[in-house]
Amino acid sequence: MFKNNLIAILLIAITVSFSPVVGQTPPVYNSTEIYVQLKKLNVLGSVLYVAAHPDDENNSFLPYLAKERNFRTAYLSLTRGDGGQNLIGPEQGIELGLIRTQELLAARRMDGAEQYFSSAYEFGFSKTFDETLRFWNRQKVLSDIVWVIRKFQPDIIINRFPGDARAGHGNHSGSAILSQEAFAAAADPNRFPEQLKQGVSVWKAKRLLWNTFNFGGANTTSENQLKIDAGVYNSMLGKNYGEIGGEARSMHKSQGEGRPRRKGPVFEYFTTLAGDSAKKDLMDGIITDWSRIPKDGVIIQQKIDQLIQNYQFEHPEKSVDALVSLYQYLQGIQYREIWWYKKKQEIEDLIIACSGLFLEATTDVEYAVPGEKLNVSLFINKRNNVNIQLDQILLNTSPDKSYDSTFNLKPLVNNNYSFNKSFTVAASTPVSQPYWLNKSIEGIGNFVIDDQQMVGKAESDPAFSARFVFSINGISFIVNRPVQYKFVDPVRGEVYQPLTVIPPVVISLDKQVLLTNVEQVGNKKLSPASLLLQYKTNFSANNLPVTIQLKDDNEKVFYSKDTILTVEQGSVYAYPIELKSVLGAVKTKSISAAITYALNGKTKSYTHFLKTIKYDHIPSINYFFEDKVAVIDEKVVISPKKVGYIIGAGDLVPEALEQLGYPVTYLRELDITDAELKKYNVIVLGIRAFNIYEWLTTKNEVLNRFVNNGGHLVVQYLKSNQVGLKKVKVGPYPFSMSGIRVTEENAIVNFLLPDHAMFNFPNKITDQDFDGWIQERSTYQADPIAAPYEALISMNDAGEKPSNGSLITAKYGKGNITYVSLVLFRQLPAGNLGAYKLLANIIGLPSSK
Repeated sequence: MFKNNLIAILLIAITVSFSPVVGQTPPVYNSTEIYVQLKKLNVLGSVLYVAAHPDDENNSFLPYLAKERNFRTAYLSLTRGDGGQNLIGPEQGIELGLIRTQELLAARRMDGAEQYFSSAYEFGFSKTFDETLRFWNRQKVLSDIVWVIRKFQPDIIINRFPGDARAGHGNHSGSAILSQEAFAAAADPNRFPEQLKQGVSVWKAKRLLWNTFNFGGANTTSENQLKIDAGVYNSMLGKNYGEIGGEARSMHKSQGEGRPRRKGPVFEYFTTLAGDSAKKDLMDGIITDWSRIPKDGVIIQQKIDQLIQNYQFEHPEKSVDALVSLYQYLQGIQYREIWWYKKKQEIEDLIIACSGLFLEATTDVEYAVPGEKLNVSLFINKRNNVNIQLDQILLNTSPDKSYDSTFNLKPLVNNNYSFNKSFTVAASTPVSQPYWLNKSIEGIGNFVIDDQQMVGKAESDPAFSARFVFSINGISFIVNRPVQYKFVDPVRGEVYQPLTVIPPVVISLDKQVLLTNVEQVGNKKLSPASLLLQYKTNFSANNLPVTIQLKDDNEKVFYSKDTILTVEQGSVYAYPIELKSVLGAVKTKSISAAITYALNGKTKSYTHFLKTIKYDHIPSINYFFEDKVAVIDEKVVISPKKVGYIIGAGDLVPEALEQLGYPVTYLRELDITDAELKKYNVIVLGIRAFNIYEWLTTKNEVLNRFVNNGGHLVVQYLKSNQVGLKKVKVGPYPFSMSGIRVTEENAIVNFLLPDHAMFNFPNKITDQDFDGWIQERSTYQADPIAAPYEALISMNDAGEKPSNGSLITAKYGKGNITYVSLVLFRQLPAGNLGAYKLLANIIGLPSSK
């Protein structure tokens, strides 16, 4: 039976980490993969690769290190890619960082490397390291890198970028500069000495190298540098490392980083930055076999060599006894440094793999709720004929309590064994929040991480886990499995997802920004829209007294309504609030909501929203935040128009148009006809739309006729002049975009044509309308600009010459075409008044006479 106590595992205990990344299918290993891991047992070398963002890693080189050289390999990305652009959906900021975290983990599962992060937040494109340091806490990020080095203990460290302008991004050069500082600091006991009380020790890597490159218009390679062919073919894998790199790179789907499976040589070049110079090999002067272990290493290597020699591909189970013997010998030696623990873990993993054990702990619900029941199914199948016994299963049910069940079961070959456990989730169980989001961001540069042991980790630990206790030849060992949500999808088949702990009630408001003072031309004031409060109850109750509240930006309640509700577990309810009477004289820059209820003598209040992000190539992502609506009560005037919108790479501009009072119709390829487009005054193309849909280039003449007949075509930014292998065609005149960006969000904006209608109708646009912008001003400006296009504004980052391709427009026939590389897609969801006024003016641009 299950009991309420933890047990002590007597004799020798093995803890197995062949557990899947949270939210992924439990692993199974074929004989070839086991053989490859056996060979890796003989290698004791490690490499830490350092850069700034997801997609900065060298995707062909990492699998070469991990699978060809069999080194322990890791990628340290200083940021999670929060400030980039999203090709697959509307997520920005921390949500994009959550997606890119999982994309990196998906890539690592392909290339065999580990993944680490610092606390740095990617605040956007940065041209210099000095600009980057305006936002990053230099000492904090440096401390994080030092911590990862001391914990991972790499033999060598490799930077992706140089510490100068050739890096192409301030974050890139910053990663190189900080890595070089950390190389020395990690070996100095006087630097970050507080870390030495947290289970790490000082560590001096043998050398720091730079993996030079030839891309982005810069060739930093040279034939006098250390040169390695990383494109070799691995017959055990049936691929070369360029192919594996292409597959791993293609997991960066939110960045549109799909790549071919490259075949043939892939030459990589290296130069030494610090430490002993590498002349012939990355590991010059470093012992990477068992002889680095004093006294016993030679014997261990002999045992592993014998294991490899005797390995039977058709019967990997015949290696179990020898692996257990090797494990016992390793346990008996005095050496207890990092390689002892790492190789001990690898042997444990191999014992499980050779035994053919399949284990899982699953539920049939996606969410666990404190105070509610949770049913867990524990499953075992032993596919190989190994003398193994199940002794115990332990299941943690709260942060400080576990249930255990004792067995004396010798599973038969290929028999299924299932055990079910139902328990009440403890009230003290925390919600499943990504650990770096537990606190607000420090400024806009760093996540706040209070627990030093979490620094560097890719993701939070699972809420619940099961430990299966087995014994082989008198040795007890533990296999950990996270408790996951498992279901069968009619298209995808069997799917495993994370089990997420959520509160009894989650609430949300249906708007991100609320405009309360919108007028149509002619002083016709539009009524403020209603606010829809939605709440999901994760329990059932009859006649439940509930108080619904709205709060201002000082957390003061300005609306409160008592009601009686009957709710069912898992149901979603909507509560509309008419704002005209509610807001009244209330002056606030934001609105938040709360639901309070009394149940079983306890009063509880809930304010947070559960946001779920789902894409098929990564696990489902859940996180919590207090849902606040930005309120704009200053007047914005609109000119009535019918707007058609072609969705691009993902943005929230259509929602902003609807907030302004424009009816928006989403258009598809079939809608791009002369007859259909006559219904609209304005057609807006979402960000990167021309780079995504080839049919926009094909139907460019249809769009041109729409403009010629009096319509206004608004094209939001393109990232390149290509759509696949084809050059894009945009509008009736020659058009080309460039890589020119203005990344300083407070850069001065110069009005080149101040009398243009875009700045005067229906709203007057002034310098103040560019105050309070976030992250950047513009991206991928038009250049060169030729008549009849008119450039309306110019701007520049400090130290650069002005550029004028952020907002250009031209007349054609009776209509207009406008290219907008101003980052309205960032400013509008942030609730910037000037961005809404400018958008209203762009939409309201009068037709040509």
